[in-house]
Amino acid sequence: MKNRINQLFHDKKENILSVYFTAGYPQLNDTVSIIEKLVANGVDLIEIGMPFSDPVADGPVIQNSSLVALKNGMTIEKLFEQLRDIRKKVQIPLILMGYLNPVLQFGLEPFCQKCAEVGIDGLILPDLPMNEYQENYREVFTRYNLHNILLITPQTSDKRLKQIDEASHGFIYMVSSSSTTGAKSNVSDFQKEYFERINKAQLTNPRLIGFGISNRETFENACHYAQGAIIGSAFVKALANEGSLDNKISTFVNQLVKGV
Repeated sequence: MKNRINQLFHDKKENILSVYFTAGYPQLNDTVSIIEKLVANGVDLIEIGMPFSDPVADGPVIQNSSLVALKNGMTIEKLFEQLRDIRKKVQIPLILMGYLNPVLQFGLEPFCQKCAEVGIDGLILPDLPMNEYQENYREVFTRYNLHNILLITPQTSDKRLKQIDEASHGFIYMVSSSSTTGAKSNVSDFQKEYFERINKAQLTNPRLIGFGISNRETFENACHYAQGAIIGSAFVKALANEGSLDNKISTFVNQLVKGV
């Protein structure tokens, strides 16, 4: 069976919008509703954050959402339970994002098996080194048709870039800066020299730019240098606003895509 991530990049070549949110935030049982409402508003890909008590790569907004979700009672077991019937309603690619420790505590193979059962297409585990993945985990990921999405940063050397490209399936997560996640105010924060270097590298995998995408301007700028962009902190922040989930999500996506 073809992975939905590959299908998305085959069918859509530009302006791909991926949205990240933390499972179990703002309320424990909001997970499925948020996914359905994002799909209804035209989002192309969704990254579901697995809350963790020590999210070192995340900025304060996502860290806080993680802590709230854990207090709400969110666990990996609970998340799989919530996602049990998601493929009856949602066809776009779904990715789980988080840290390696909780996955290993759950058990890597049982975790991958549950991912396949509920219809997860890929994983983003920023603290899983590429070499360790290839030596110890790649076979299991492949067995369950899961793509391991690898990250590159401005510090990634050309040699390492080629290695990551060769090891990747689906797309490469292009981190816009070396900082933690969080919304930046404008396009001047983007490192255009880095983006242009990656473009010239002629990678075989498509790329999505993440970290710092917060509004229409930064989204459009990212799309100029890659196939699309990932919005995280800005969306999680919007979920904390007053109002219904419907209104918060439709307002956010409309402002991002249409500027209205």
